Amino acid sequence: MKTNIILSGVGGQGILTIAAVLDTAALSEDLFIKQSEVHGMSQRGGAVQSHVRISDKEIFSDLIPEGQADLILSVEPMELLRYMPFLKKDGWLVTDSESFINTSNYPDKKELFNQIKKHPNHVIVDATEIAKKIGNSKAANMVLLGAASAIIPLSEDSLVKAIKELFQHKSERIIKLNLEAFAEGKKVAEGITDLAASK
Repeated sequence: MKTNIILSGVGGQGILTIAAVLDTAALSEDLFIKQSEVHGMSQRGGAVQSHVRISDKEIFSDLIPEGQADLILSVEPMELLRYMPFLKKDGWLVTDSESFINTSNYPDKKELFNQIKKHPNHVIVDATEIAKKIGNSKAANMVLLGAASAIIPLSEDSLVKAIKELFQHKSERIIKLNLEAFAEGKKVAEGITDLAASK
C-alpha cells in the first residue's frame, strides 16, 4: 500500500495542520510516512503546499513525482489547479468551493469549477460555509479532511484520535469544533467518495 497526497492552499488556511493529522494518524497505525512542505510568500495569503506519502513499506523520497498523486486536497480551488500535473489518471480532487482572492487577475470562479469538473473523480465542498455554521470558518480544513477521509487509507478512529491529540493544548470547545467539522465533511462526501473506498 502506498498513497501520495498533495495538500494545497494559501497561508493561514491550515494546510500544515491537515498534514500533521495525517502524519500522527499514520504513525499510530505503524505506517511509514514522509512529508515535505513548500511555503510561497512567508505570509498569510502566500501559496503553501505539502507532499504527504503514506506506505506500509519504507519510503525513500518525500516528493511526489508528476502523475503519481492519488489525491490533491485543496483548501482553495485555484491552488488545486496548480498541481493537476501531479495527479494520477484515476486520482481524486477534493477542494473547498470558497475562493481566496489574493490577486487582481484571479480567474472566473465558474471557469475554475468547469476545469475541476472535467476530472471524473472530484468533490467540491462548501467547507468554509459548513465550518461557519459549526462556529468557526477556520475549521474548513477539517471539513475537507473529513470529505477526503474515504480516499485516505487511514481509519476514522486514527484520524479522530490524531485531531484530539493535535488540539489537546486548545480548549474543549476547539477540540469539539474540529471533530464536528471532520464529521460534517464525512457526511457531505458520503456516496461520492465511497466509490474510492471500494476500489
